[in-house]
Amino acid sequence: MNVISAPGTGLDLRTQRAVQLMQRFAERTGLNSRTEGPRYLWTDAFAVCNFLSLAQATSETHYLDLARRLVSAVHATLGRHRSDDWREGWLSGLSERGAAAHPTWGGLRIGKPLPERKWDDALDEHLEWERDGQYFHYLTRWMHALDQLARFTHQARYNLWARELAAVAFAAFSVEPGHGGVKRLVWKMSIDLTRPLVASMGHHDALDGFITCVQLQSTAAALQSTAEGPSLLEERAGFEAMAEGSAWATTDPLGLGSLLSDAYRVAQLQAEGAKLDDELFETLLSAALDGLAHYAHQNALARPAASRLAFRELGLAVGLHALERLSRDGPARFRPTREATRLLDALAPAVTLGPEIDAFWLKPEHREASAWAEHRDLNEVTLATSLCPQGYLELRPVR
Repeated sequence: MNVISAPGTGLDLRTQRAVQLMQRFAERTGLNSRTEGPRYLWTDAFAVCNFLSLAQATSETHYLDLARRLVSAVHATLGRHRSDDWREGWLSGLSERGAAAHPTWGGLRIGKPLPERKWDDALDEHLEWERDGQYFHYLTRWMHALDQLARFTHQARYNLWARELAAVAFAAFSVEPGHGGVKRLVWKMSIDLTRPLVASMGHHDALDGFITCVQLQSTAAALQSTAEGPSLLEERAGFEAMAEGSAWATTDPLGLGSLLSDAYRVAQLQAEGAKLDDELFETLLSAALDGLAHYAHQNALARPAASRLAFRELGLAVGLHALERLSRDGPARFRPTREATRLLDALAPAVTLGPEIDAFWLKPEHREASAWAEHRDLNEVTLATSLCPQGYLELRPVR
């Protein structure tokens, strides 16, 4: 990819655009002002990683301060009950002092605009998308963001909070099947984690849980902080059992991006010495290859902006930037197997789609669509991630 520097900044144009997007996000959501802005866990998880990207790219400590400030704001808002709820205080039930030391012990709310569904309300699938609760796949994104901050700062407490969240999430979201056998995960839980709101299982949730546990364990070992907090041995084994034998291929662009990002995580974790089977890396690449072939037939990227969801496409672009790194650095850095090399070669032509998606959504006229404005924070933060992805994709060495 050709990189052009922005005049007078020393930053390439992609990073400069990411700076602009994240500065607007910080202002809009109260991080750079005294106003209390909205918090949304998925968006904020990517935003933490973006601020780490910018801290690294610019060498300005201001961005690291924003990452820390955002973590505190998320815990103080989404770690507590809603202001329109009859319940008060931290979701964990801990005191202020206890919650300061363990802010993730009760999980974290999604941050949806509407209160969660009451226990005696009928399920309205359309309305449920706007109702609060806890999503497992949002919690794993926050675990990753906390862990990236731990790796960046060498401060073990962020990794501890991520491991505590992993332990809480595994206990709350995993359920025994009625006919016996391996546990499975529910997709959405109530704010207090006492009842399922949507009982189906997310396609990649168990896979994401397993890889995230491996990451958190690897960071804890490098920071020599394994003696404090959950070891995640039970959780890692539980997620692995749930994921075993599953088919990961998908035509959803966001899911495809996650597969490629996870493949890059697995490669980096193996390079750090984590014990992961080579077959997992190959399986992720194979699933992504199958999914991309089907996605290409949909010709989704030829549609007008008004009929496209930017954050889903940009999630794919982030994964394609991970694929670019695997294709470029894989042979020397990760020593892939023969089968993995074959799969990377087959996937290589798709790398060009990442910059193509970025370029489409950088055009101002494409951001005038109502769908962009309706999800502005999410879209702009994900675009910034795709433009400057190292804070999200790269597992910073801690040794």
